[in-house]
Amino acid sequence: MATTQRTFGIVKPDATAAGNAGKILARIEESGLKIIAMKLMHLSETQAKGFYAVHKARPFFGELVTFMTEGPIVAVVMEGDNAIQRWRDLMGPTNSDEAPAGTIRGDFGSGIERNASHGSDAPETAALEIAYFFNATEIQAPTEAL
Repeated sequence: MATTQRTFGIVKPDATAAGNAGKILARIEESGLKIIAMKLMHLSETQAKGFYAVHKARPFFGELVTFMTEGPIVAVVMEGDNAIQRWRDLMGPTNSDEAPAGTIRGDFGSGIERNASHGSDAPETAALEIAYFFNATEIQAPTEAL
């Protein structure tokens, strides 16, 4: 049974710098996911550290924060049946070197960090990540009960 969900995604700085944000957003829409909120923003160090706080003890944390603050991102809220898994399938594996052609990371990424996109991995994560970037007045009302 299909479940209408919301999920969160980021078009990362590498993809925006390469001029691929529009192509990635088009793929979202072509996949049947509905974009219900979107904003172009340049993360501050504080914002990036807060968003990726779950990784703060990991050795790559500093590099991740530096990367995510080097240029603008596009933060996106999507809605659709099984949106979380559909977005993750559209992105492909985290490591772009292992992502097949036709996926966002396979076509627009260049490694494990510079992988063009981020996506929530569960309903709880999606709710937290959406709330981190958007307030209720910035998100389109649900098309049906969630």
